Amino acid sequence: MKGGVKLWAVCLCLVTLTIVMVQAEDPYFHHVWNVTYGTASPLGAPQQVILINGQFPGPNLNSTSNNNIIVNVFNNLDEPFLLTWNGIQHRKNSWQAGTAGTMCPIPPGTNFTYHFQPKDQIGSYFYYPTTAMHRAAGAFGGLHVNSRLLIPVPYADPEDDYTVLINDWYTKSHTQLKNFLDSGRTIGRPDGILINGKAGKGDGSDQPLFTLKQGKTYRIRICNVGLKASLNFRIQNHKMKLVEMEGSHVLQNDYDSLDVHVGQCFGVILTANQEPKDYYMVASTRFLKSALTTTGLLRYEGGKGLASSQLPAAPVGWAWSLNQFRSFRWNLTASAARPNPQGSYHYGKINITRTIKLVNTQGKVDSKLRYALNGVSHIDPETPLKLAEYFGVADKVFKYDSISDNPTSDQIKNIKIEPNVLNITHRNFIEVVFENHERSVQSWHLDGYSFFAVAVEPGTWTPEKRKNYNLLDAVSRHTIQVYPKCWAAILLTFDNCGMWNIRSENSERRYLGQQLYASVLSPEKSLRDEYNMPESSLQCGLVKDKLKINPYAGA
Repeated sequence: MKGGVKLWAVCLCLVTLTIVMVQAEDPYFHHVWNVTYGTASPLGAPQQVILINGQFPGPNLNSTSNNNIIVNVFNNLDEPFLLTWNGIQHRKNSWQAGTAGTMCPIPPGTNFTYHFQPKDQIGSYFYYPTTAMHRAAGAFGGLHVNSRLLIPVPYADPEDDYTVLINDWYTKSHTQLKNFLDSGRTIGRPDGILINGKAGKGDGSDQPLFTLKQGKTYRIRICNVGLKASLNFRIQNHKMKLVEMEGSHVLQNDYDSLDVHVGQCFGVILTANQEPKDYYMVASTRFLKSALTTTGLLRYEGGKGLASSQLPAAPVGWAWSLNQFRSFRWNLTASAARPNPQGSYHYGKINITRTIKLVNTQGKVDSKLRYALNGVSHIDPETPLKLAEYFGVADKVFKYDSISDNPTSDQIKNIKIEPNVLNITHRNFIEVVFENHERSVQSWHLDGYSFFAVAVEPGTWTPEKRKNYNLLDAVSRHTIQVYPKCWAAILLTFDNCGMWNIRSENSERRYLGQQLYASVLSPEKSLRDEYNMPESSLQCGLVKDKLKINPYAGA
């Protein structure tokens, strides 16, 4: 009898353990996306766009920290296609990053299933296509990562959560724009501005994009998903309380307007505290000789009265924008994806082990326009860089560190075209300086990480400029702007193994070479640092017919 009781007790323990393990696993959410061509009239005239499940823009992807997101993408276009999840860090998993250096594109008429986790992340992000110039035709949408219920957020629960995607837009097709770039020409200035895929008429006939209830608060996630233009966003008669920026809670200041550079996302709280009627959201270009402007309508529930035709004015000049950047501060006491305060990570006390200065230039190669970093204009080889490295054929595809960490004027003067890959030592704390000698604003993004944007200043960077760094409460984010004749410095620990894209968010510049990759290898080839290549991953180029291998072991 006693033996039977013991056996029953052991079985009960095993069953309980199994239940706990099943309950402890992060939940899975499955999506099926059909990518097709379609017709829309964003600026009034019909043109070809790229739809996801018949939608332009694509559907919002809502998630919670650590959820498993499964997206089965069916490519019904007539050319290869990839999506990237801008700002999602893909811990140990650059296999899902959705760039040409990490994945083979999805061939026409086939499908591929992405599987990723926003591990220990919260915030406002978006997705978009990285192949060809597909971003110019759509297939972009919002990506929200909410805090887990037990993790406090530093503001009251809003009445609703709205996504505002702002972007410049061209009436020429993505194929025409790509042909311009391939022939050595620029795509020029955009034809208009969109808010959630539409350009407002501003004559009282527009349908409201969102409805507000008097006295309620709303979370609005604003992302610039465009090709090249920095945009200013504002709302008639309303202030916006900035609460989150690209996955970080920030000190909560009120703003009349926000400069949102390409690739950036802001989360604000809007209080519906004005006279119940219609109001315009306004988005307009910055730093162009003549501004392009559009509107989107907000309507108070039960309100009466048209929105005023008098739109709030945009700021002038980049000095205003620089001062706004300096007002952004990390909220040191707020919890992010984990219960511990954001400020418990004291990045300012870590010793820098390597400094990499990246200088952007443009020039002609064989009479065609190219953009470069430190004199190298990146080109994507047929074999993705990550696959070449994984299968041991990197030497046949690219060279590491073909650029200098501190380039001379002679090194950046002449442009050469080749894959541009940095070899980064795992867990090194690195300073990256973006130096912009040109007359246009640049916007830089790093996949796989968030970094501390410690400074943006006019002039040329020197080590002495470190005394001006914000080493206490710089915002941890993934995209940073660099104004004309200015530099920006970021700090981060490269602790996420994989192949990670550092790119201009200006699509024209990225397509013509202004990007590179940072290779961060696991020194012990341990599953603790990086996952093996998933069985479902596509293979192409030199590794198309190679058998899959599993070189990483022992978590």
